[in-house]
Amino acid sequence: MMPGMTGQLPSIDYLPPPDTGLDILFQDPYLLVLNKPSGLLSVPGRGADKQDSLAWRVQQQYPEALTVHRLDMETSGLIVMARNAEVHRQMSQIFEQRKVNKRYVAIVDGLIGQPEGNIDLPLITDWPNRPRQKIDHNHGKPAQTRYRVLSQERELHTTRVELQPVTGRSHQLRVHMLALGHAILGDRLYGNSTAQDKAERLLLHAGELVFQHPVSQEPLRFTLDAPF
Repeated sequence: MMPGMTGQLPSIDYLPPPDTGLDILFQDPYLLVLNKPSGLLSVPGRGADKQDSLAWRVQQQYPEALTVHRLDMETSGLIVMARNAEVHRQMSQIFEQRKVNKRYVAIVDGLIGQPEGNIDLPLITDWPNRPRQKIDHNHGKPAQTRYRVLSQERELHTTRVELQPVTGRSHQLRVHMLALGHAILGDRLYGNSTAQDKAERLLLHAGELVFQHPVSQEPLRFTLDAPF
């Protein structure tokens, strides 16, 4: 649906990737750190056809596991789950207080002119077109993203970019890059036909998480290369 049109977006058939087993990067008695594949919901959605999710798959083996944060369905990469209610409370506070450093990798349409920069544009839900978000300088919640160009493919007219969200608004990276004039490739919610046609999936990957262990206070850093 193009901006300006009203009415909820049509539902899309949910076809999660095959369950080939959990990709666990770290586990201890308190935490699980996993790699979520693109196309899989972080948590169950509405309806019986949307129950398959990373949380559901994890809870088949770790029934105590609780979701701390989410990634968009089409985004791949690092996600943390807590293994008891107290750790869940502590980790939720760590995320809410922005004590987690998060870095993503994306490939966007077009050649970004500046090697790095900051995007400071407030976001709010576009209710007639939900789940879309939109920029709203009057009513939106503060949202900041730092970006850094990693490389460019001039023949393909694309840029690989590192994204560091300072805030954690829904669809923040996707809307901010669109506002910059460089939609993330494969974005079927925000991208134009050119950006959509350049990739079969959303080329956005959560590649780094840095935070302090809620129990041991040990500094933790997890990295995961993008599969694109």
